[in-house]
Amino acid sequence: MIVESATHPQFLSNTYLVCDEPGDGAFFVDAGGPVEPLIGAAERRRLTPTHVLLTHHHFDHVCEVGSLRERWPGLAVLISPLERELLQGAAGDGQGERGTGTVDAGETLRVGRLEVHPLHTPGHTAGMLSFLVGELPENLAPGGGDGRTAGRGPSSGAPGGFAGGDAVVFTGDTLFKNSVGGVKAPGHTTYTDLRDSIMGTLMELPPGTVIYPGHAEATTVAEEWDRNRFIRVWRGLDAEGGEPCQALGEPATLILLGDDYDGGTKAWVRWPDGTDDIVPGSQVQRKA
Repeated sequence: MIVESATHPQFLSNTYLVCDEPGDGAFFVDAGGPVEPLIGAAERRRLTPTHVLLTHHHFDHVCEVGSLRERWPGLAVLISPLERELLQGAAGDGQGERGTGTVDAGETLRVGRLEVHPLHTPGHTAGMLSFLVGELPENLAPGGGDGRTAGRGPSSGAPGGFAGGDAVVFTGDTLFKNSVGGVKAPGHTTYTDLRDSIMGTLMELPPGTVIYPGHAEATTVAEEWDRNRFIRVWRGLDAEGGEPCQALGEPATLILLGDDYDGGTKAWVRWPDGTDDIVPGSQVQRKA
């Protein structure tokens, strides 16, 4: 499997071009730009990408969909049905949700010799999808039509339902290297959803699974399991903090101030009613 990426200089959002070794199947994950280097890479490899798979609807992940459609008009653009309506006006091609199809957890996409399993990982947004991708075993032929099958093979007990060998996962804004997504962006759900998406889905993948996040550099499940400070607290390895603070202008308790992908910080805070949130560290004022 070949994964090439381009990172937007302002948003730090990643767009990925994914293809299999023989080069007969390719697709994009997200389209936040710049996409020109990836269009050039596809042309050099003589690829005709078939899909753009969107992790969620936020502008910094979808704004260059129009540029990809202009180069390959037949591209199938797919997003969670929970995100499709929110995509209107954000995709950069004037079509919004009208030109976009849907894909959801429990479906499987086959692109060439690659098998893609969408995983529902809500928190940052309600319909956030992570995409688990692996190469099909030699004895399995690529599917026909649009490469879509429903459900999962009955013989597969692997996380995400993948029946092949090594796999990678594209996590959007759910999990980053040494950090996690926030739950205050447009379309968000809850801290509990985010924690469960990470601990109950992504951290259940094999340790060697490579994580390609929506921002910043790649990592692995094993690295995040051992080093990510949020995950270490969730595992019970490190203690929660208890420092009084102001978060988003309201009194709160600072449970953890961790790293964020942009060089800043991400804060896990607890409100007086006992509920928790993940918010930008810049929105937390610590008491002297």
